[in-house]
Amino acid sequence: MNPLRILETCLYADDLSAAEDFFSRVLGLELFARDEGRHVFFKLGDSMLLIFNPADSIEQTHLPAHGQQGDGHLALAAEESELENWKTRLEKANVIIELDYQWPQGGRSLYFRDPAGNSVEITTARIWGMGP
Repeated sequence: MNPLRILETCLYADDLSAAEDFFSRVLGLELFARDEGRHVFFKLGDSMLLIFNPADSIEQTHLPAHGQQGDGHLALAAEESELENWKTRLEKANVIIELDYQWPQGGRSLYFRDPAGNSVEITTARIWGMGP
């Protein structure tokens, strides 16, 4: 028996309003839930992106405490044919692309930062040998 996939992953941000604006307006993610000062959750197909305020989530409540120090990383999958449009969309939103990388084994990644400083990547599944 093995896990099927990653169901949810999380990032941390002190300013949840800025995170909500960035992930919904700039990246077009669907807001699923918000708890003022604690978290914003986004639905992406059949997975979830959870963004927590680290000052709040480090406190154990009815769930185990969690948090991180420093920047996290998230990679979002996209079709290879859409990457140039993603680049244009990010540039129009004044998002600085740190790296536009062509992988030797195939695939391409766009790296940039969210307002909390987390490294965000839009890439193709080909970088991991998955998909077309």
